[in-house]
Amino acid sequence: MSMKFELTAERRDAKGSGPNRRLRRAGQVPAVLYGGDKDPVMLKFNHDAIYHQLENEAFHTSVLTVKVDGDTDRAILRNVQMHPFKPRVMHLDLQRISETQKLHMLVPIHVNGEEEAPGVKLEGGIVSRLMTEVDISCLPHQLPEFLSVDVSELQLGESLHLADIPLPEGVTITSLAHGGEDLAVVSVAAVRVVEEEVAEEVPEEVAEGEEAATEEAGAPPSEEPQQD
Repeated sequence: MSMKFELTAERRDAKGSGPNRRLRRAGQVPAVLYGGDKDPVMLKFNHDAIYHQLENEAFHTSVLTVKVDGDTDRAILRNVQMHPFKPRVMHLDLQRISETQKLHMLVPIHVNGEEEAPGVKLEGGIVSRLMTEVDISCLPHQLPEFLSVDVSELQLGESLHLADIPLPEGVTITSLAHGGEDLAVVSVAAVRVVEEEVAEEVPEEVAEGEEAATEEAGAPPSEEPQQD
């Protein structure tokens, strides 16, 4: 099950690019908390605290406890905006959840048993990850941090599909629940060897003969425009 994360936020009144820039310069992250039967609330978080939380994979797929001025909400992280090239969090979107309503979340897929797979260990293949995450549906208390697949018995050319993923109680894969295709998640594939074309070496005697023939034929006309 998911880890427990608690976030402490403050309300912010001003909105817009100007006030948000000032917040970021002050070491804070603008955010919004929405959903449920409450109005959206504009918040601000300490940047460094949020940045370190985001480094934890489980933070992205856990039910978060958000405390604001004595009030507590349960929420999930819906969106994170990062700076294009700086290690800086620009904005957070948090959605309130209900313990009695199912939610949809993208959770990561972990692959186990790569080194033990016969297709890798004995046949020289490699494990190819065709999916890194999958959309699931479940109640908040059933939300897993990740799903795992075991490839330790895969032969070369074999694969595991969505239906092969062991699911915790109450968790369903959204696409399969709606009649979607049972797509491959991971496979053991042969290593592709790309052969580089090697230019055939021209014997030195032939090269010298070609140069001499070119000199006898005369130099090619100049491509530079003639001056008046």
